[in-house]
Amino acid sequence: QVQLVESGGGLVQPGDSLRLSCAASGGTFSIYIMGWFRQAPGKEREFVAAISWEGNPDYTDSVKGRFAISRDNAKSTVYLQMNSLKPEDTAVYYCAADRSSRLSRRSYVYDYWGQGTQVTVSS
Repeated sequence: QVQLVESGGGLVQPGDSLRLSCAASGGTFSIYIMGWFRQAPGKEREFVAAISWEGNPDYTDSVKGRFAISRDNAKSTVYLQMNSLKPEDTAVYYCAADRSSRLSRRSYVYDYWGQGTQVTVSS
């Protein structure tokens, strides 16, 4: 059983940056696809970014060029660097782990989930 714990959320102004972290324990981190999803109030959970065990990333169009996903397999941690934040980025951000070998944007593919961290972008 894999446990995922997110951190780094907070309240920032438009244009600011945040870095989210997700620490994993209880499994072989290096073999998992790691993903970030977000859910805004009244909306469905949506894909943000994912990274393969080799470090290949995938992003949803709305964050390309602003967000960067990375991982440190030695620390069993995945990061989401978020720059040029916009009010529409406001959401609870979730980290997820997938035991398959292919990057996916579908939330139902992911096997393990963290509890989420709130990101609020407001002036």
